Amino acid sequence: MAVGAVGRPRGLGGGMMGTVILAFDSDAVRAAEEPLLAAGAPLMDRAAFALAVRVAAELRARRGRVVGAVVVVLVGAGNNGGDALHAGALLARRGAGVLAVATSDRVHAGGLAALCAAGGRVVSVADGGPGPHVWAGDAIAEAYAADVVLDGLLGIGARGALRGPAAEVVRLLGELMADESVGGRGSGPLVVAVDLPSGIGVDAGDVPRGDDHAGGRAGADGRSDGPAAVGSVLPADVTVTFGAAKPGLLLPPAAGLVGRLDVVDIGLDLTGSRPAVARLEPGDIAGLWPVPGASSHKYTRGVLGVVAGTPAYPGAAVLTVSAAVRAGVGMVRFLGSPGVTATVLAARPEVVAVDGRVQAWALGPGVDPEDRAQADRVRDGLAQALARELPAVVDAGGLALLPDRLAPWVVLTPHAGELATLLSARGEDVDRAQVEAEPLRWARRAHELTRATVLLKGAVTIVVGPEGAVYAQADAPSWLATAGAGDVLTGLLGALLAGRAQAVVADPTLVAALASAAALMHGRAAHRANPGGPVAALAVADALPATIAAVLRGDRD
Repeated sequence: MAVGAVGRPRGLGGGMMGTVILAFDSDAVRAAEEPLLAAGAPLMDRAAFALAVRVAAELRARRGRVVGAVVVVLVGAGNNGGDALHAGALLARRGAGVLAVATSDRVHAGGLAALCAAGGRVVSVADGGPGPHVWAGDAIAEAYAADVVLDGLLGIGARGALRGPAAEVVRLLGELMADESVGGRGSGPLVVAVDLPSGIGVDAGDVPRGDDHAGGRAGADGRSDGPAAVGSVLPADVTVTFGAAKPGLLLPPAAGLVGRLDVVDIGLDLTGSRPAVARLEPGDIAGLWPVPGASSHKYTRGVLGVVAGTPAYPGAAVLTVSAAVRAGVGMVRFLGSPGVTATVLAARPEVVAVDGRVQAWALGPGVDPEDRAQADRVRDGLAQALARELPAVVDAGGLALLPDRLAPWVVLTPHAGELATLLSARGEDVDRAQVEAEPLRWARRAHELTRATVLLKGAVTIVVGPEGAVYAQADAPSWLATAGAGDVLTGLLGALLAGRAQAVVADPTLVAALASAAALMHGRAAHRANPGGPVAALAVADALPATIAAVLRGDRD
């Protein structure tokens, strides 16, 4: 099985990857569908059946049974609408009351006939559409009162934001669900997206903005799920996607609108297709993590050089080295001013504050580029990384000290604002808001300009590496957006690179996989540090040993 968007890195050894989620672009999915459709394979029937089964399970969990439930199907003109209509027909036959709301003057004829034959109702908010024409507000009132709403408005062939009646329906329903004065926080139906939330960028994960958007809503578990209709997209509680995940379901900002992702096998053969995006799951980590053997010693386990912190920011140094030590590196060599070094040694007496040979570098956390001595140490570490082919991770202040060209075994870890600054310094006209709107595009551009592997931090972390590798990790709680969390990630990733240093240089595609593994472990450690509540960066570092052990054991926590 491929890792990410490239062939399996040689550093993984034999065997298959565990549970990695692979996403394929819309062209690859359509190409895989064509021979099956030509042979008469009932792909729509398979998709509709799987969708109906998933919705029935949600209804049983939500209200105890399917009989008597109310399902509203939002239908557009394409095959996604056909999937939704056929699923609605199956649910109607099981005793649910099903209403289809057509937003186009035409809908899938076979799906419409099946729904009507099963006793479902159809109304239209579009002129000339099937069934009685109704005001959009009346249709929305029925949708809001339903148990489940199926979003079957657009499929993978659509481009751009929702328009016309479909956009109005989504906007009105989103506003109603966001209004806490109507039904209270978390009120309204469960929203199930059919293949994907209608209106997202299928392949890029962008969210084209419509003319209007509503405020926030709460998800089924009571947590805020962000805007209720961002760019005229109705956020899903569950997305049931067919054949394979699509990139937009894993990539930000659209990934924040997907809810729980359920990938349904309908028989597509994507063996010869190149994955566009990958997401590692805990079962994939054992093949990536450096685990010591009986003959290992501190030098074979990896020596990490750390340049972090200044007198103004000594805590960044403590967090970086603490994470590296707790992640299991053989040795940490710390370079810094006498005062910062004393602070580091007081917190971590196992750290060696003497210059010497290292297998990898962690550079930049808490470094002020105006602090000449520490900035020079960062530059020296980068020069060694390039000249001696040593992996390195560069964060925060180190990002302002980069040479023009790097190497794939150097990992840059900016957040959106830092990436915008880095790109602007290289002649790109981009700001933070643009990076947040199209993070994959700009992370790729940074990789093209620097040759480095780029880890763009965010609610969904994107990693872009050589040979088209793209990973998207969504493992961290929102509480991890706290001071010092990036320093912990730098130390963790530095330890991982030091432990796999030789493999990384032999196979640069491995770097992106390791960066993604570090993001996954970082997020899971944050969950372990304080489940469901606030978390401090040092607590995340302290949670790393138990988190790593649990992941390597295959615990299902």
